[in-house]
Amino acid sequence: MPTGPKGQKRPADAIGLAVRIARIATGEEPEELPADDGKDKAAQELGRKGGKARAESMAPERRAEIARKAAAKRWAK
Repeated sequence: MPTGPKGQKRPADAIGLAVRIARIATGEEPEELPADDGKDKAAQELGRKGGKARAESMAPERRAEIARKAAAKRWAK
């Protein structure tokens, strides 16, 4: 059975998923909600904004240099 990004089990096909959703809706099966990961949601939002803000404030030459270094690391494997 495939797993989701958080490791939760889910059906492999669309029909199986539809049956599972119907069972949850009728109360035959409990809905498994992801557990709270303990991270501050506001801090997560700021973290998502940080990379974009850093890239915008950086000179194009510096971004190209970082990209070249990353590509070299990837291809070195």
